[in-house]
Amino acid sequence: MRIMGLDVGDRRIGVALSDELGLLATPFAVLKRSSLREDVQRVVRLVAEQGVGTVVVGLPYSLSGELGPQAVKVKRFGEALANALPVPVIFWDERYSTVEASRMLTAAGRRARRQKPYIDAAAAAVMLQSYLDARRC
Repeated sequence: MRIMGLDVGDRRIGVALSDELGLLATPFAVLKRSSLREDVQRVVRLVAEQGVGTVVVGLPYSLSGELGPQAVKVKRFGEALANALPVPVIFWDERYSTVEASRMLTAAGRRARRQKPYIDAAAAAVMLQSYLDARRC
């Protein structure tokens, strides 16, 4: 079964998916946020359509390791998602995932101005890859 990674922001949700073996994370989509209920329903549909067995939600801890205001919002989203899904929802540290995704896109030749449509899905993939790598250890 595939694993889905989510980078939840105020305006967009970056979505990444693993391969069937759970070895490689790939950017999949960017969802524009609307309401909590609609956003959860869209992710629930994606989980069913893509045969996802686990959802990993990136939790933006502060540099000191504490949960800041954004992390509290993300945790609320993840808990609503967990209540709506028949598969496990896991929270995973996503510190620096957006910075790393931006660096990777720049290295791949994407101009900074054109990165915005891709950055959230790429950040989700960076975070999900971190989770996949940690599982193998």
